[in-house]
Amino acid sequence: MKSIRGAIAVVENNQDSILDSSKLLLSEIFEQNSITEDDIESAIFTVTKELTKAFPAKAFRELGMFSVAAIDTLAPDIDGDLEGCIRVLINLNSDSAEVNHVYLGEAKNLRPDR
Repeated sequence: MKSIRGAIAVVENNQDSILDSSKLLLSEIFEQNSITEDDIESAIFTVTKELTKAFPAKAFRELGMFSVAAIDTLAPDIDGDLEGCIRVLINLNSDSAEVNHVYLGEAKNLRPDR
């Protein structure tokens, strides 16, 4: 099994921004890794504490991911962390794929090596 990580920031605290940003991040991950619903075992989303208006997993469902287990959780409140940040960990049911982690917007600062 392999996993793909991704993040996007700075997201505004409203439903449209959270869902649109989540869809953008997920679409980039799917495209850059050539994966479909059949390739995904599960997805874990975290949000920073100020994002309270929507669940990123709802965007996952709106993209057609109905058979995949997904959960949202609150990221640890770490001093100096990005605000308005959505992170995702997608677990694949295959270990044969090369993975491309995706960091968008201000989240690029989380992984300057990417």
